[in-house]
Amino acid sequence: MPGVRIRENEPFERALKRFTKACEKAGLMSDIKKHQHFEKPSERKKRKLNAARRKMRKLQMMER
Repeated sequence: MPGVRIRENEPFERALKRFTKACEKAGLMSDIKKHQHFEKPSERKKRKLNAARRKMRKLQMMER
C-alpha cells in the first residue's frame, strides 16, 4: 500500500495528488478497475489482442 508523508507547509491537494500518482505507479488503480466486474475469458483475450495490436502499431510508427 503506497503511503505519502505530508511535508511541512504542503497543501492537502498537492499531497493527495502525490498519493494518487503513487497509487497509479504501484498499479492499484488498474487492479481496482479490473476487479470491478467479471470479465469473460473471451473478452479478456480480445482486450489483450487489441492491446498487442496497439503496441505493435505504436512501435511501427516510431520506427518510421
